Amino acid sequence: MLEAIKAGGLLMIPIIICGIVATFIIIERCYYFYMIKKRDRELILHLNDAFVSKDLTAAESACVEAGTPTAQVIKRALEYKRLPEKDLREIVSAKMDSVVPNLEHLLTPLGTIANVATLFGLLGTVTGNIRAFGVLGAGGTMGNPALLANAIAEALVTTVAGLSVSIPAVIFHNYFVSVVNRRLTEMQSAVTTVLVRLSGRVL
Repeated sequence: MLEAIKAGGLLMIPIIICGIVATFIIIERCYYFYMIKKRDRELILHLNDAFVSKDLTAAESACVEAGTPTAQVIKRALEYKRLPEKDLREIVSAKMDSVVPNLEHLLTPLGTIANVATLFGLLGTVTGNIRAFGVLGAGGTMGNPALLANAIAEALVTTVAGLSVSIPAVIFHNYFVSVVNRRLTEMQSAVTTVLVRLSGRVL
């Protein structure tokens, strides 16, 4: 493994850094989405119980305890429940817009890494080929076999390394985008249910 990294040259350094950062983002986002899904499921159960017992204080406490984006929006709705329905919906809509960045956190860097890692691999391919042709040009028909092999290795290793980072990053980036969209849809559904109950006092 170390020999392969050395064969890739200096461009392996940014590619490895991209791989480390991408791994951290993927693990962090997987854990984050797992936790908010679990907490939102528990939140809905607590809210149903609170509405049945007509205990809005308990509903707000459940939102504080959950702490998810959905919980933050519902808590805002509960805080301004006495406002006219039109004003309440505007406040809730503004709050939903403000929590979206929490769901999309680190997705832009992950998408950037997916593109940059590929470019670093391509750059390594180009520089490796330049070195290879330089060796051939300096040494006649075959040049120095050892230098030629090193140049070819640089081209191939950086390409493989760049793609090895880029492919998982692209897959997880697209997956997380779909998760965000799904969470937003579920948030909208949960918030709408709460607003209907509040506006009609169906508790």
